[in-house]
Amino acid sequence: MEIQTPDRLVRLAVDLVNTRTRDPEQLTTPDAVREFLLAHSESDPIELDEGDLAEVRAVRERIRPVFHADPADAARTLNELLTEYAVRPYLSEHDGVPWHLHVAKPDATWAEWLAATSALGLASFAAGHGFDAIGSCAAADCERVFVNPAERRPRKYCTPTCASRTRVATYRARRR
Repeated sequence: MEIQTPDRLVRLAVDLVNTRTRDPEQLTTPDAVREFLLAHSESDPIELDEGDLAEVRAVRERIRPVFHADPADAARTLNELLTEYAVRPYLSEHDGVPWHLHVAKPDATWAEWLAATSALGLASFAAGHGFDAIGSCAAADCERVFVNPAERRPRKYCTPTCASRTRVATYRARRR
């Protein structure tokens, strides 16, 4: 397991939301959720069932609006998630993992853990960088979200590929 850094927490939130875009749904089975968690440095054992899958997908849809909302609404959403899922932070050592910080209750489901952890990550990021640094891709054919920690470099696209594709399409439309 990777140490619970603020960067890791916000990356987890972004990647969770990006599991459902115009691309095919990525969280189609409990095993897909397990693979997502393992890819984000969680350690086995990770046991999930269809109910967990549904709960994780529901949490994802509660987090998604943060990337599209005005700052007051985004803050309200994050505060609701923190109120519902987060607990007073505490240090934990388990499964051979060094001491790390938890913000979900000790017996939290994976969905509850994702809700608390993602909300904390996004809230911390917004507090440090502002809500303008949290966004969704401006490309017409993309629904991915991103965060941009770079100061004074506004970002409109999730990747350089989307930015290039949009510039080329705009150029070709002007040439017609």
